[in-house]
Amino acid sequence: MTSLERTALYKSLGNPLRRRILEYLGRHAEANSTVLARELGESSGTTSYHLRKLAEQRLIEEIPEKSGGRERWWRALPFRHTTPDPATMPPEEYAAAAQLAHLKIEFDTALYRRAHEEYRGPAGWAQVQRHGTWLTREELLGFMREYQALLDRYGHPREEAPEGARPVLMRFYAVPEPASHAVPEPVGESNGPVGEWNGEPTGP
Repeated sequence: MTSLERTALYKSLGNPLRRRILEYLGRHAEANSTVLARELGESSGTTSYHLRKLAEQRLIEEIPEKSGGRERWWRALPFRHTTPDPATMPPEEYAAAAQLAHLKIEFDTALYRRAHEEYRGPAGWAQVQRHGTWLTREELLGFMREYQALLDRYGHPREEAPEGARPVLMRFYAVPEPASHAVPEPVGESNGPVGEWNGEPTGP
């Protein structure tokens, strides 16, 4: 993607109404502008406009077998995007990416709290893992590739999900300690919000 395309993408994903439309389609698989207007408290003209803009960016697509005349039905498309190095971004792209990042942090903070509140042990739906180890940058990037491969291996598109499957929100962060800090060797893990540490705790 070009910088202009990424800037437009970040602005779309940071638009409150477009985020709500994408969230609705993620939960309910499909909708038209009338359904979204009723569910989101907007006019059908407004939801129709934003649906077209999301379609232009290939975030959603029309369902041809359900659409006819002025009634157009939409579904979300699979989406994967990796943000480039912020140091390479022009100012407008950086501002749009930073605004979107702030929104993500707010959402992810609430999600982290939910994971702890809904934790029911190592066999429950909500899981929390915290780890520390030593890696080279190449090993970390290799781990990231394998992590994505695991998600692809175990996850399912909505239409192919087996009986009993639920939407699961997952997040992964890897942050190295500052090189100037002398820290104990990070070994061990904590499983769940009330789990016990095996080794030394690393980080908050």
